[in-house]
Amino acid sequence: MLKGQDVLVAIYLATPGEHDRTYPGLAGALRMSASEAHAAVKRAAKSGLVDETSRTARRSALLEFLVHGLRYMIPPVWTGVSRGVPTSYAAAPLNSSIVGSDLPPVWPYAEGDTRGQGLTPIYASVPQAALGDATVYEWLTLADAIRSGRARERETAIRLLEKRLA
Repeated sequence: MLKGQDVLVAIYLATPGEHDRTYPGLAGALRMSASEAHAAVKRAAKSGLVDETSRTARRSALLEFLVHGLRYMIPPVWTGVSRGVPTSYAAAPLNSSIVGSDLPPVWPYAEGDTRGQGLTPIYASVPQAALGDATVYEWLTLADAIRSGRARERETAIRLLEKRLA
């Protein structure tokens, strides 16, 4: 059974760039333990999202899962007004084309600088991992737009992810 950290690892492995694909490297980048990273890769590989040997994402399977399964596996949980890190339409790349409400969606995080409507992330370390890598941050916000957004936000995020995963 997939867990939130498995999705985080699969998204990380799909992003372009030179990533340390060792378990300690994944753990450091995603702010989890090496054993959690190892177990996440194993589960993601078992479900077809990641190739375990090369530790690369199976991009078409990941896109299909993000578009059709993520919001059912990890439904959005709104936590009320909190300080945090902007996500979904409130962060790049969607914030340039979609104007939202007074209280943008944020991942609750004590060191965040935005006051907004709290949205529980897919895994606890998402805010720290996102702040450590701008590309990963963008991909995670697109996944959140699909998971929690309205129709226009979802459609825009899907189009952007299709381009990135093509």
